Amino acid sequence: MRISELSRRTGTPVGTIKFYLRERLLPPGQPTNRNQASYGERHVNRLRLIRTLTVMAGLDLSSVRLLLNSIEDGRLPLPDLYRVMEAAVAADDQETDGPEADAARTDVDALVHRMGWSLEADALPRKHLVEVLAALKRLGSTCEIDFFMPYAEAADGLAQGELDFVPAAPTSGERAAAVVRGLMFEVALTAMGRMARDHHAALRFRPVGDEG
Repeated sequence: MRISELSRRTGTPVGTIKFYLRERLLPPGQPTNRNQASYGERHVNRLRLIRTLTVMAGLDLSSVRLLLNSIEDGRLPLPDLYRVMEAAVAADDQETDGPEADAARTDVDALVHRMGWSLEADALPRKHLVEVLAALKRLGSTCEIDFFMPYAEAADGLAQGELDFVPAAPTSGERAAAVVRGLMFEVALTAMGRMARDHHAALRFRPVGDEG
């Protein structure tokens, strides 16, 4: 197909496709004659992947490039690919010093132990949970680590279910699908949490006399 049809099928402006080609986010097409090339399903799938990573997951193009290169690196084990994904979506590290951070770190260590998880001490998700708990403590929240145990138990089951989709020796396409699922499941989980909170907030805090 020509670039105009590729644009139509993916909803991506021709100018954006050309930009992705220049930036090597999109592989070149098959040359047909001077200044023209033919594109195939590989390009359709790659554009849809880029759109998902940028629009739905909110990644910048440098993070997208890093992820795409890591997906195509067959020497990179899947656990390391997930760590690349986590680094791509991670916010900048916050301050993790002080008594609140020390207490939060102890709490997270206890949660990891109770769940039986094997994690490096400097694993990004572990550090981010420390940051969350430390921030809550600084704000005077009475929310303790036990409050998060149901989250951890649900996350454990969801993670196992997510990994059931991945074959033992994933191809490049299956590795891409694993990354997309990981990112989209996080978006879906956040969305469902907000939906549940909106529902229960409306029930608990409905104005007196409002039965609607």
